[in-house]
Amino acid sequence: MTQETALDKKSEDNRADSRRSLGPGLKLALELGPLALFFIANQKFGIFAATGALMVGVLATLGVSWSVTKRLPVMPVVTAILVLIFGAMTFLLQDETFIKLKVTILYFLFGAALIGALWFDKLLLPIVFDAAFHIDEAGWRKLTWRWGFFFFFLAGLNEVLRRILSTDAWVNFKVFGILPLTFLFVLSQMPLVFRHEIRAEDDNANSHF
Repeated sequence: MTQETALDKKSEDNRADSRRSLGPGLKLALELGPLALFFIANQKFGIFAATGALMVGVLATLGVSWSVTKRLPVMPVVTAILVLIFGAMTFLLQDETFIKLKVTILYFLFGAALIGALWFDKLLLPIVFDAAFHIDEAGWRKLTWRWGFFFFFLAGLNEVLRRILSTDAWVNFKVFGILPLTFLFVLSQMPLVFRHEIRAEDDNANSHF
């Protein structure tokens, strides 16, 4: 094998590594796994054990993601950092308020980051979705505003419910309330995505000019 051939092969291997992505099934398992651990541990052992399970779960998901893709997605990293910080405070102070407050702060930060970046003419949502959608810039901007306000809504909703619900009821809301609300919101945005979708034939047509 010549040096040029070896370099070409190494370059191809590097490109292949950069294109590795999580399969839909594995991605869903990584997203739901920590929540499932949190719910089960709370049912059997209480909120403090559930907090520990959640901390272990988010670290495990990051480890699996890195081992498969050789990179770490932004939102899971931010989520993991806040889980570890507020989880540690929950344990150290023996106060479940902190793990509940984490949800409010997490969604507020997501909303503020998305909308705040627009003021600097930056789009963070394409990075968050990791090329799941192929839409034009106007579509991304509209979608960013909507996701930003949706995150603010979730932050406000959690802040109200954590104050009026029992701990077990709040855990049920976190596991079985936020996910359906997010799923319904995603479905409601599909018409916008379809209107601004960049199709292959559009790319081919533009390439001729």
